[in-house]
Amino acid sequence: MKKYFLFLPLLFLLHSAITLQKSDSPNIVLIFMDDMGYGDLSCYGASTYRTENIDRLAAEGIRFTSFLSAQAVCSASRAALMTGTYPNRMNIHGAYFPGDKVGLHPNETTIAELLKEKGYATAIYGKWHLGDEKEFLPLQQGFDEYVGIPYSNDMWPMGYDGKPSSAGWKATIAKLPIVVDNEISEYVETLEDQAKLTTLYTEKAVSFIEKNKNKPFFLYLPHSMPHVPIGVSDKFKGKSGQGLYADLMLEIDWSVGQIMQTLQKNGLEENTLVIFTSDNGPWLNYGNHAGSSGGFREGKGVSYEGGHRVPGIVRWKGHVPAGMVCNQLTSTIDLLPTISEICGTSMPANKIDGVSLKEIFDGNMDAKPREFFAYYYRRNNLEAVRKDQWKLVLPHYGRTFKGFLPGKDGYPGPSTENHEEPMALYDLRRDPGEEYDVQRMYPEIVKELEAYAETIRADIGDDLTGVEGENRRPRGDLN
Repeated sequence: MKKYFLFLPLLFLLHSAITLQKSDSPNIVLIFMDDMGYGDLSCYGASTYRTENIDRLAAEGIRFTSFLSAQAVCSASRAALMTGTYPNRMNIHGAYFPGDKVGLHPNETTIAELLKEKGYATAIYGKWHLGDEKEFLPLQQGFDEYVGIPYSNDMWPMGYDGKPSSAGWKATIAKLPIVVDNEISEYVETLEDQAKLTTLYTEKAVSFIEKNKNKPFFLYLPHSMPHVPIGVSDKFKGKSGQGLYADLMLEIDWSVGQIMQTLQKNGLEENTLVIFTSDNGPWLNYGNHAGSSGGFREGKGVSYEGGHRVPGIVRWKGHVPAGMVCNQLTSTIDLLPTISEICGTSMPANKIDGVSLKEIFDGNMDAKPREFFAYYYRRNNLEAVRKDQWKLVLPHYGRTFKGFLPGKDGYPGPSTENHEEPMALYDLRRDPGEEYDVQRMYPEIVKELEAYAETIRADIGDDLTGVEGENRRPRGDLN
């Protein structure tokens, strides 16, 4: 008996060491939606269906109300997420097309590469869209495993009806491949194939968690949808009674539920940080096949809040306080430095633009780690800047969905890319819809935001004013 008690302190120290090791190396699950709007989840105001698993995620963690994508379009927003950097600083803008011979520069450091330094297993299941040449694919960017499509699911030779297209740019596109690691495994050839993607990614993600439950892992799950064309598996088709888009929201919610059940079953809840967000706002001209901006102005491809403001949820049982709402200015570019601080990794050698949100994750909803945000679009156009609730829209020509009848059942309605936007100041606290220009009432705020605009122009550049920028980096280019 005495010998047994002599071992107790040793056992306690060993247990403490193991617990500390787990706390220092939490698993990371990053779920990234495509074109999901701020108002597409019931915890963010969706009213005709319920996303119960995602709502539970928010109730057990922090729900962000002013969480911004770095740019309101696919490739640029994904590059920013992976690197913690404004995409235009890396010469990335817009959405890459198949065969573009460009991608995320190998000199940029991804979240996966940082976590590999700490011995993490890393995987991505879903849409990559940071270059489809082998040199740019995920296995060359820090990931151990990849199953998914290399670009958007509408980049295939099919029309809106799912039949082969004989006109326009789609007629020039090759088949939409599913890539496994570095090789094409099969093709997405029909709308029925599209409907299988959410289940495919989810099953791969569950398998990865099961396989790596005894070591730290980083699971990146960038869903292909609700980017059009949307589709759902037979188990969810018609389930909502509210149409295909609502069915898809239920299937996405099921996917999150599968992830959370797997973590719980394997005792990983208290050692896994789960992050849920989206790449940009909804593609509004697709009507009933598009999401909701939650009342914010405009949508995808626009520098108003409907294009940039997205759901942002973090949950880490026992570490992130439950039931919190954060109204502070935050962005997807802040996730890399936050994960780096939590996991104790080195930071990228290149300059980044993100700031750590760890103080907020620790429960301080009054912390303000981010002071300013710059809204860029097109090649390198600075279209707006923001501090706190104040947003200064700078003169530019851009996309608008206003005044156009949206499409229906998978077909788009019209929009324009050349709508003139004058300079305006908006108080987002009182006017989240950005309807009332108050710059004459607050000239001191305009002056402060104009000064920040000049600072970011000198740093990154601005095509609208002809400023080159001192610190833009070369893009990844095979040409």
